[in-house]
Amino acid sequence: MNPFTLSRFSIGIGDRFGFEGEAQLRALKRAQERGVEVTPVWNKSNREHMLIGTAPAMVRSMAVKAVNNEKWTQPFFVDADHIGLKTVDRFIDACDFFTLDVADFIGKSAPDCDIDEFVTAIAPYAKNLHHPLLDDELHVTRERLLVFAKKYLYAIQEAGRTYAYIKQKKGEGNFITEVSIDEVYDPQTPSELFLLLAGLAQVGVAAQTVAPKFSGKFLKGIDYVGDVGEFAKEFKEDIAVISLAVERFALPQELKLSVHSGSDKFSLYPQMHWLLIQTGAGLHLKTAGTTWLEEVIGLALVQATLPLAKKIYNLSYDRLEELRKPYETVVEIERGRLPLPATVAQWSSLEFVGALMHEKDSTTVDRNFRQLVHIAFRVAAEMGDEFRQGLITARETIEGNVTHNLYSRHIEPLYIGK
Repeated sequence: MNPFTLSRFSIGIGDRFGFEGEAQLRALKRAQERGVEVTPVWNKSNREHMLIGTAPAMVRSMAVKAVNNEKWTQPFFVDADHIGLKTVDRFIDACDFFTLDVADFIGKSAPDCDIDEFVTAIAPYAKNLHHPLLDDELHVTRERLLVFAKKYLYAIQEAGRTYAYIKQKKGEGNFITEVSIDEVYDPQTPSELFLLLAGLAQVGVAAQTVAPKFSGKFLKGIDYVGDVGEFAKEFKEDIAVISLAVERFALPQELKLSVHSGSDKFSLYPQMHWLLIQTGAGLHLKTAGTTWLEEVIGLALVQATLPLAKKIYNLSYDRLEELRKPYETVVEIERGRLPLPATVAQWSSLEFVGALMHEKDSTTVDRNFRQLVHIAFRVAAEMGDEFRQGLITARETIEGNVTHNLYSRHIEPLYIGK
C-alpha cells in the first residue's frame, strides 16, 4: 500500500499546545487492542496557528516526538487544516495531509466557456444513477447541471489550483487530500455531491476524503442539534454517492466521508457506526478542540491548578465577542445564560468540572459555559508560562482525561461499537 493512502478509519486530533500527543496515541492503541486500526491525523488550521502563535513545524515535531515515545508503528499524518492558495505555503514542508477549504468560493461564477465545457463533459455521467442505499434514482438534467456549475465550478477550479500547487511542491503521491465544503449554510443534495466529485476528478484532485455540509448544527464541543433521522439519511446517501463517483470517475478507491466538528456528537455515533458496519464504508472524524477542553478539565480537577482554570474562564467571559468572531458559524453562546465569573470563582472543583465535562447523558454540563471555554484557548496561550506550568502540574490527570475522552467517548462508540 502507498504510505500516503489513508486507512478506512481515521481521526483528526488537535493538540493546541503540543502536550497531548502521547495520551492521544494511547487511545488509538486501545483501539488496536480491540482489533480496529484508526489512523491519527494531527490537524491545526492557519487560523489557530495565528491565534496561538505556533507554526506547522511545531505540530510535526510534536507528532514525531509522540510517535517515538509511544513506539507507534502505524501511519500518522499532519494536516494543514482549512487552507487555500493564500495560506498553503507555510504548511508545505511540515504537512502531508491538506484540507482544501473552498467554501468561500461557492457562488462565484466561473467563465462561461468553462461552465459550458463542464456541462458537456459531465452530462453523460449524471443520468439514471442507481444505488441500493439511495431511496430514489438520481437523474440530473442539463438544466440542473448548469445551475450546479454556476454555483460550484469556480470552487472546484480553486481546489484544482491549490492541489496542483501542492503537487508541484510535494510531488505526486506524497500527500493526502481532503476537500471541505462544510462551512456553508445549506447542505449539499446527493446530486450536488456527485457533481462536485465529478468536477474534482475532472480537475485532477485525487481527494481521499470529502467533508460535506450536513443538516442540523455541528457546534463546537456539544452534541448534534437537529433531526438524527434526517442526518442518518443524508449520511447514507453520501456513502452511496461516493461509491457511485468512485465507480465512474478517476477518484481514489479509498475516498470516504469526513465529518467536521465531529467531537461530542454522541447522538449520531450509533447510527453512523451501524451504517459503517453495514456498508463497509470508511470515515474521517475531526475532533480537534475536544483535547483542549480535557486540559481545562484536568486543571480543574487538581486543587493546585483549579484557580488557573477559573482564571481562564474569567478572562474569557469579558472577551466573548472577540473570541467567538472566528467561530461565529459553529458556536451558539447565550451571554445571558453564562455563569458570572464571581459565581464560578466560588465553585468547587466538582462544580466546575460538572459544568464543563460532556458525557452522553450528563445533567450538569452547561452548553454555554462549555462552548465559551472551547474557544478560549487564545486566552490560555496569552498566559504563556503560567498556563504551560499548569499543564505540567496537572499532567497525570490531564493525560488520563485525554485518553479516556478520545477512546471512550469517540473511538469506541463510533468505530468499535458499544
